[in-house]
Amino acid sequence: MSEARKKPASILAGGRIGRVPPPRRFYEEATIGPHQASFAVLLDGRVAKTPAGKPLAVSREDIAAALAKEWAAQGEILNPAAMPLTRLVNSALDAVATRIEAVRDDIVRHAGSDLICYRAEGPEGLVARQEEVWAPLLAFAREALDARFMLAEGVMHVEQDAATLAAIDRALSGYDALPLAALHTATTLTGSAVIALAVAHGRMTAEEAWTAAHVDEDWQMRQWGFDEEALARREARWREMQAAGVVLEG
Repeated sequence: MSEARKKPASILAGGRIGRVPPPRRFYEEATIGPHQASFAVLLDGRVAKTPAGKPLAVSREDIAAALAKEWAAQGEILNPAAMPLTRLVNSALDAVATRIEAVRDDIVRHAGSDLICYRAEGPEGLVARQEEVWAPLLAFAREALDARFMLAEGVMHVEQDAATLAAIDRALSGYDALPLAALHTATTLTGSAVIALAVAHGRMTAEEAWTAAHVDEDWQMRQWGFDEEALARREARWREMQAAGVVLEG
């Protein structure tokens, strides 16, 4: 019996217990500086720390500069929602670094129900738009990743071949904690491991990936009107996607 397609839950999504008041800004200046073989965020000259107490340091100077820009832009009260790149790097350093295989496996599980494999039965305009945007991504998967995905109409689950998922797993090998965290974020936000890998391979920008992930939603909005609340939620997710793009597009 076929079963309805279900998106895997993110292994990095955590629950919250109670409410912790946001911290007040405790520094005047946010800059960057060398730290061992990396670049660290410096708050008034001292190395910033992750929630687990690790140095907030990355191997790329451009990412460190983007992190410092987030910290410099904070007001009197620190607003974590306005620091998506910091949250991503914290996740990479505190969680992903010790769970590389588990995070890779989770991305592969998402590939097993990849967004671009599920096609509308109608209307004709939506079917054509999906083909226009998603067919090049399937070609990228075949040619660059040696992954050949099977397609389905509607939401009924299609089982992907083990060789296809193995190809995605191989494509993820060699990524260290930060780019892997960015790939995981992009995969869960777009619903597509293929879209995330296309960004990592330079085949599309984060903005193009975001458009590809919202073909269905954009079509529905054009037909039935825009939902302001949905657009606000989407804008918040877009900031997370932009942070992943800083890492993947560099």
